[in-house]
Amino acid sequence: MGAFVISRRFNDEYKFVFTSRKGKVIFTSLSYELKFECEEDIEKFKVNIERANFLKFKGSGGKYFFKLMLGETHFATSRKYTTELLLQKGIKEIVLYASRAEILDFSSNDLIFEEEEVEGVEE
Repeated sequence: MGAFVISRRFNDEYKFVFTSRKGKVIFTSLSYELKFECEEDIEKFKVNIERANFLKFKGSGGKYFFKLMLGETHFATSRKYTTELLLQKGIKEIVLYASRAEILDFSSNDLIFEEEEVEGVEE
């Protein structure tokens, strides 16, 4: 199905990625100062997916990527792909699944798995 995953950058700003059904990152958003701006843009994108435009590029290293535009606004940038076919598959995944993808929030700094002490091991 794919998912939008919200997280924080090292500078404490928010971002989101869209991941494929297999968990691979397809694109990464721009930075947001506030989390609700991130959430609003995801919802706006899901509703307006038919207005999305994919500008395709081939980098100097021979890899392919796209810039995702929503209207005239640069919305996100894809990961690098080794072939144009894989790039097309990434775009197809967005078109088919983004409108009904769930949103996962991993932006808090709380540990998801508590660290436990192991007996006999000194730190």
